[in-house]
Amino acid sequence: MTLTPQTFLIVCPFLFLAGLVDAIGGGGGLISLPAYLIAGLPVHQAIATNKLSSACGTTLATARFIRNRLVNFRLAVPSVLAAVMGSSIGAHLSMATDEKIMRYILFIILPVSALIVLNKKLFHDAEDDTVHLNRRTVLTAIGAAFTIGIYDGFYGPGTGTFLIIAFTVLARMSIQTANAQAKVINLTTNITSLVIFLINGQVLIPLGLAAAVCNMAGGYLGAGLVMTKGSKIVKPIILFVLVLLLFKILQ
Repeated sequence: MTLTPQTFLIVCPFLFLAGLVDAIGGGGGLISLPAYLIAGLPVHQAIATNKLSSACGTTLATARFIRNRLVNFRLAVPSVLAAVMGSSIGAHLSMATDEKIMRYILFIILPVSALIVLNKKLFHDAEDDTVHLNRRTVLTAIGAAFTIGIYDGFYGPGTGTFLIIAFTVLARMSIQTANAQAKVINLTTNITSLVIFLINGQVLIPLGLAAAVCNMAGGYLGAGLVMTKGSKIVKPIILFVLVLLLFKILQ
């Protein structure tokens, strides 16, 4: 696909908005991937280029959690290995799936992902931030990293939320601790699938880097805003973007 100024003018503001929304209440991936599709990118290139911009933002978030000593590396290591395997499988499945089929799958996955991401009742916050390295926790981390890693390699939106739900519900972690562990896994799945998409020539690097800068700027602004009702703007914005994507698909 040939990149035009119009492509950047569509994608970059949406990616800024995705970063803002993600910092306030989560769900930025439900804006970033549709942004590329609304701009006219083929599905595979949209997923691939979204991985580049997502990886940059996730790197910053992961570094913040590591700096604050919220990541348990004894749990992270086996999770990362499982995530590499899962996302690699997912990315190869994505590349092997026909463009038309991918569009049909997108039509189903995005609304379902939105329903799960926006349903905060699925989260179960524990009072203790300590990670208890028992069999249940380790198996949950490995299983979630592998299975959700396949999804992230194949598609992606909502991955971080799905991981947090798995950790809080099954491993009984606090949301803060679950978020830290999820970021390490999500960064791994992003980088692994990004490498595969790069090898297959699907990543539009100039667009992905420009979008990454805008996404990080939005995230920085969102993290600095003192908005007592900030989370209330997340749902309308995500729904608005998904409606725009629906009109684009139906054209």
